[in-house]
Amino acid sequence: MCGIWAIFGSDKDVSVQCKSCLAIAHRGPDSFRIENVNHFPNCCFGFHRLAIVDDMLGMQPMRIHSLPHLWLCYNGEIYNFKTVEKQFDFKYETQCDGEAILHLYEHGGAKFMAQNLDGVFAFMLLDTKNQKVFVGRDTYGIRPAFRMITKDGFLAVCSEAKGLMDIVHECPYAKVEPFPPGHVESYDLADNGKVSLTSSERFHSIGHPPKYLTPAPPTEGKDVYENIRNLFETAVRKRMIGQRRIGCLLSGGLDSSLVAALVCKYVKEEERGYPVQTFSIGLEGSPDIVAARKVAQHIGSEHHEFTFKTEDFLNAVRPTIQALETYDITTIRASVPMYLLSQRISKETDSIVIFSGEGADELAQGYIYFHKAPSPAEADEESRRLLNDLYFFDVLRTDRTTAAHGLEVRVPFLDHQFDAYFLSIDPKLRQPANGVEKSLVRKAFENTGLLPNEILWRPKEAFSDGVSSTEKSWFKILQEDVETKVTDDDLAAASKVFVHNPPKTKEAYFYRTIFEEFYPSQGEWLPYYWMPKWIDGASDPSARTLGHYKTA
Repeated sequence: MCGIWAIFGSDKDVSVQCKSCLAIAHRGPDSFRIENVNHFPNCCFGFHRLAIVDDMLGMQPMRIHSLPHLWLCYNGEIYNFKTVEKQFDFKYETQCDGEAILHLYEHGGAKFMAQNLDGVFAFMLLDTKNQKVFVGRDTYGIRPAFRMITKDGFLAVCSEAKGLMDIVHECPYAKVEPFPPGHVESYDLADNGKVSLTSSERFHSIGHPPKYLTPAPPTEGKDVYENIRNLFETAVRKRMIGQRRIGCLLSGGLDSSLVAALVCKYVKEEERGYPVQTFSIGLEGSPDIVAARKVAQHIGSEHHEFTFKTEDFLNAVRPTIQALETYDITTIRASVPMYLLSQRISKETDSIVIFSGEGADELAQGYIYFHKAPSPAEADEESRRLLNDLYFFDVLRTDRTTAAHGLEVRVPFLDHQFDAYFLSIDPKLRQPANGVEKSLVRKAFENTGLLPNEILWRPKEAFSDGVSSTEKSWFKILQEDVETKVTDDDLAAASKVFVHNPPKTKEAYFYRTIFEEFYPSQGEWLPYYWMPKWIDGASDPSARTLGHYKTA
């Protein structure tokens, strides 16, 4: 996890504009660099580094002796970088996983390069010899990227939108937009530093087998549960690259518990010399705290529990929205505890690389409302829609809340090889079975001893609900607090004040006003509010409002 920033073709004072790069300093607390491009004084790269691999030679923009015409800024991890070196007979000059990007581009071009990367990434690549600029982002958008381009050829790119807000104020007709996941854009670079878009290509789509050759367990002719287990174990193991201590978010639900159990297993097998730290958070009376404690005892992790008061959660709403760059209701509810948890991890422990169970609910139909799906085909379609839009919601939450405190998150449930296989399974088998969500995943790890049965078969508990007490939900606490801050007249006028996604509740109105303070007139970043489907009369995204909640 790092922070990348760049501008091309600036008509302003670059030395002044580059100060906006400081807005993303939290993403890379280890070191910082601003560098102008030779012969293009109005083009500039900025980089904030969180050092995970090759502490000596990993600073960016990356340039290597054998390819001096290439400049690279990227944020991410390339899991198959060693495989790429052997497969194409490259000769690396560093130990950095990102060096694979340079060699693959030189070998086959930008789209070829992106298709052969097994990892998560956002990158900006400058080819001074051919006067080309390329911008790309991984399939799920796990690593963030925003860009702004003007009609006169000025391009600005940044990991987070907050690093572009000062610049967009100088360009009233330009828009800051999320860069589309799974795409590579190509720009011609003129002698004066101005750019022009020449192509935007999709290099990979969710559910399609990837083109890269990272070894994966064979799946033909094997039991479906064995396939799931082998592919997921591979997805976790490949993500353990790096030279910093590994920890795990642990709610006590299936997803985070399964990830933490495997991480603990592999750290012990590899004799890394430290116990895995696991982290849970909740208000007093939180069921997640209790469940996570059981898991930690079973897997032998060094467990940390952080219990907060209601006031702590409420006071964190504003800084959380600033970090998130969204006003989505359910995203904010779930992000407040994750923001506070990441803050404590950063301040009180030495774990930097953090594993999470994100993505399992979208992939494996884990949300409660999937019990109401009209058919397997519609459930499959909804699962794929959720995966495609993850970068607006849970992937955004996971990145911003951890990055805000200098941590790097890794999400093995969003592995391309694992997901392509899982989505190829008969849709009937992927639906909730016998009143339990994600039954395929649960059965795949049954009788392995990784988790206690009560955790393996624990019913779905949304993170923003699980951190609450059983007596009073976090969303109810929020709604009661907002009632004192937003009037009926405010809500009645909401559709005139906010034309795009007008708030329909006082809670939504409250979040939108805070968002507008930090990101005025940028409401179109969020295409719609996250809500469950197929539920008659559903007016709130919380699982605790749904009829099926914990009836199994």
